[in-house]
Amino acid sequence: MRRTTSTETHRVLVLCGQVQTRLSFESAVMKAAGRDGGMELDARNRADFPPEALARLSRYDAVVVELSASAEDDSLLKAIKAGTKAPVIALVSGEHAARALAGGADDYVLRSALPPVLVERVNARIAAAEQQRAQPRSAQMLLDLTRALVSSLDFQEILYMLVSRIAQAIEVDRVSIVLAPDEGDTGYVVAASDDQKLRNLRIDLTKYPEIRHVLRTRVPLTVHDVDNHPLLDELRRSVAYAGLTALTLIPIVSEGAAMGVIFIRARTHRGALNPEQLQFCETLANATAIALRNARILQSLRDESQRDVFARIEAEKRLSALTRYADLLTSSADGIAAFDRAGYLIFANPSAARILGYNTEAYLGRPMWDLVPHAQRKPMRHLRRRLASGLFPHDVDIHMLHQDGRSLIINGSFAPLGGTEGAVLLSFRDVTEDRKTRDELLRTRNFLQSLIDASVDAIVAADMKGTIILFNQGAQELYGYAAADVIGKLNARKLYPGDGAREVMRMLRGSMLGGPGRLEPVRIEAVDSKGNIFPISLTAAFIYEGGVPTASFGIFTDLRERVRFEQQLAQAQEQLAMSEKASLLAELAGATAHELNQPLTSVMGYAELLTKRSAQDASVSRAANYIHQEASRMAEIVRKIGQLTRYETKSYVGDQRILDLDRASSRESDVNANASEPKPEPKP
Repeated sequence: MRRTTSTETHRVLVLCGQVQTRLSFESAVMKAAGRDGGMELDARNRADFPPEALARLSRYDAVVVELSASAEDDSLLKAIKAGTKAPVIALVSGEHAARALAGGADDYVLRSALPPVLVERVNARIAAAEQQRAQPRSAQMLLDLTRALVSSLDFQEILYMLVSRIAQAIEVDRVSIVLAPDEGDTGYVVAASDDQKLRNLRIDLTKYPEIRHVLRTRVPLTVHDVDNHPLLDELRRSVAYAGLTALTLIPIVSEGAAMGVIFIRARTHRGALNPEQLQFCETLANATAIALRNARILQSLRDESQRDVFARIEAEKRLSALTRYADLLTSSADGIAAFDRAGYLIFANPSAARILGYNTEAYLGRPMWDLVPHAQRKPMRHLRRRLASGLFPHDVDIHMLHQDGRSLIINGSFAPLGGTEGAVLLSFRDVTEDRKTRDELLRTRNFLQSLIDASVDAIVAADMKGTIILFNQGAQELYGYAAADVIGKLNARKLYPGDGAREVMRMLRGSMLGGPGRLEPVRIEAVDSKGNIFPISLTAAFIYEGGVPTASFGIFTDLRERVRFEQQLAQAQEQLAMSEKASLLAELAGATAHELNQPLTSVMGYAELLTKRSAQDASVSRAANYIHQEASRMAEIVRKIGQLTRYETKSYVGDQRILDLDRASSRESDVNANASEPKPEPKP
């Protein structure tokens, strides 16, 4: 019979008496059960259920029979009980309860009970029956599989039997075992319930986040809904997950480390295991872990025994293959070591012992990875796989342990050793200090590169032919070129207008501005990518190697802002000078007007008086009148001087200029008015 869960719908056969009773009963129970009640009813009239229909009872998870006082009902109950292993529940009146149980019913429900009571009682009986059937079957299966696992090394057959029996027991679509022997991203499917021929299928664990999660946490994982579980967001559209609804993964743990998982997949909700099934699978996973560990120990003991038996023969064979090279290997300054196909040392020359600090005789027969720091075991496993596949790398850096515990870096090359099947020859030298120096130089170079890139000034370097070899970010912003379009492609002459580059090299080689090979800050002109000429300040120098200049570099500072500032400062100074001159002129004009007004007033007064007294003498009167007019003219000049507000000049004689009183002392309208007014002619 099907294995169900709390979320699966149970099929229940209901045999009632009269049609009207059946219809009302069916309606009430259907309403109580519904979709969430987990019950699918098949209600029939007992009269319409012939004896031959008893053969189809196996399709139902439970049978409900309505009993009356008739003896025929007792016969029907016994026939149903004999024809199915599913629980049978009798629907009776209170006085017939004992008769129902005596007739073979597993339980009874009174007709007066509410429909939800019947639904709950039926579900409880189904669950109890399934648990009762599952326990002895699971126990026997567990015993059989455990015996097979711990007593055999033929794992392909045993593991296939394990997964196929699990799939059969819990009725899922596929059960597989995935082993992850390393800490990397590679796993191997070693058995699958739906493919007996599957052997060690390699998979990329980065595409199976659920497997990596269980390997890391060592805790079982159940994915009830593949379509909505967050762990599978990126891989849900993968073919491997197409049509799946539930997943269960159980870790295979040995000595505190997860070596693999039992992977259970289902296209229905039956893939979500109940507690009994989960415990059953966990027990099998533990037995599998023990069997795998025992098999590995036994195999290693067998290998060790075989090594002890054949060690001398193999050693003599391998050493004989190296005899013809003995003198060369012994005198070599490089370390030379030979390993068999399993990675065990079979030869090491004196230089190898000196570099690593080990006694060669004491170390022969030990594995190569014993000399590798624990943190470098993963790269070493990768290297071993390459060697096993026939790839022999050259010029590779390997981290090793010195006898005193220091970490060394050796640079080695691998080669197959002729005459010894599968053996590998390693020649190496200690490059620990070289790598430290290289790393320090790299850090220094990166620091200087960061410093150059961070400079706001343009920094440009060129070889002695003028080809640009360095062009920092500041230079890109100053000249408008991209570094990729300049380095190795553009000549430094393009950075100066005309013969500017030639002039810079002349000054750099001269001794006037800093000495030969150095150029102190000098102001010159540069030209950008668009042809715009602008001022810069340049500091430059030669780069020497062995006393010979091999390159030049310059630091360019943009002076356009400084030039604009200097021009603005000059204009401000000129305006300040004019302002000071105008202020001085106004003060002088005020003092002059004040001092001249008094004598002019006296002259004009006496001239007036003289004109009145000499009215009878025409010549004296004309002279006095002329004096008065000229004095008035002088008074007007003094008035203008007193009203000076700005500094305005006009041409006088030749290139000489004098103060323009009319423009400096009056508004434009006054000047125009005065210009249009005729001036009195002096009288003789």
